[in-house]
Order: sequence, then C-alpha cells, then structure tokens
Amino acid sequence: MTLSEHFREFRRRLVFAAAAIFVAAVVAGVFYDRVFEFLTDPFYEYARANPDNDISLNFGEATSALSNLISLSIFVGFIVASPVVLYQVWAFIVPGLTRKEKRVSLAFLAATIPLFLAGCALAYAILPQSLSILYGLSPAGTSNIQQVSMYFAFVTRFILVFGIGFLFPVVLVGLNVIGVMPAARLIKGWRVAVVLIFVFAAVATPTADPFTMFVFAAPLTLLYFGAWLLCRWLDKRKAAKRPEWLDVDDTEASEL
Repeated sequence: MTLSEHFREFRRRLVFAAAAIFVAAVVAGVFYDRVFEFLTDPFYEYARANPDNDISLNFGEATSALSNLISLSIFVGFIVASPVVLYQVWAFIVPGLTRKEKRVSLAFLAATIPLFLAGCALAYAILPQSLSILYGLSPAGTSNIQQVSMYFAFVTRFILVFGIGFLFPVVLVGLNVIGVMPAARLIKGWRVAVVLIFVFAAVATPTADPFTMFVFAAPLTLLYFGAWLLCRWLDKRKAAKRPEWLDVDDTEASEL
C-alpha cells in the first residue's frame, strides 16, 4: 500500500476501535447502577464487617454524579472493548507480516486478552482485603467520608495496574522470539528478576500495604517462570531447526 493508503487504513482501524469503546461505554452507562453496585460492593463489604466505623461514600458536588457516570462508563467500555481494540491493532500490522509472523502475532493476541482480564479479576478479588487494611489504619474516633470520584479513581487504577502487570510474560516471550532474551539468560538472572518484580509491585500498586504487594508480586513471579519455560521450549525448537553447518562455523569462530 502507498503511504496515503496506510494512513486511511490506520484511520479506519482507529474508528473501529473508538466505536467499540463508545458502544461498550454506552451500554455501561445504561447499566450504570449495576456497574456502580459491582465496584462499590468491596467498599460496603468492609462497611458491613465494621459497623462501628463511620464510613460512607459521598458526592461532593452537584456535577459529581454526572462526571462519575461518564468516567466510569468510559473505563468499563475500555475494559469490555479491549479485545476489539487489540484485534484492530493486530489487523493493522498483519498485512506486512509473513505467514509465520502472522501465526506468532495471533498467538500473542490470544495470550494478551486472557492475561489482562485475569489481572483485572485478581485485583477485584483482593480489593476488599486491601480496603480493609487501608481503612483499618484510621485512628479510633475518626470517620472515613470517601469522595466517590476519589474512590473510583483508586479502584480503576488498582484494576488497571494488575491487568497491565499480567502482560509482563508476553513481553518476555516477545523479546525471546526476536532473539533478544534467550531462556538461559532468564533463568540465570531469576534472583534479580524476582527482586525487581517485588519492587515493581510495591511502586506500581496504589496501596502501600505488604498484602497487596505480595498478592501482586507472587503471580508475576509465577508468570516469569512460566515465560521462562515457554522461552526454553522456543529455544529448543530454534536449535532443532538450526542448520548443522552454522553450529560448525560458530565452533570454529570461537576457537579462533
């Protein structure tokens, strides 16, 4: 395609992705009450478990309810439409790929979506415990009047961080596929990698409690070793397909 055709194709894919987010956001707006109840359930779960604590959600301004409806609908729309958005990205780049690269990129797409959604699901599952730890630090006699906008900003960031963090093994495998990160290097530096994972979990999560950090870092560590096993299998396949005369040349070069 010519440069102008590439721009038109990019615009078309961008329009499809934006339309998917818009439609999903409108649907989320229609079911706003259910979405609101779903995301505030961890908050009220803590409130029900601690009836002595004065804790509530509050709309601070007259426009807060409307702005919260819009922002929350867009967030849910992005999560729901993420498979369509990723497909549009893949569909834009796939015409320039070989048949083998198309299969590899499709495999990456198939792995990205469930990993991202699994991270989001884990974040929601541990949200009540994280809120319990944070609100439990309030001194006796104080109350937690939580602004709705601030609460949802915290929740959405919390969920997105987990979802994006779970894409970590996809990046590692991608680096292996292009020859930058062999499996031997991954297993050799696993101690440093685990430390960096825990540092990343401590910095990336919106909370400062060790519980959330550990729950986030533990599956990332398992995903790291899972990525290493997959990279090891890929390296073996590459070695099996490697011509023998290349190995001979490499041996002679090392001797020289």
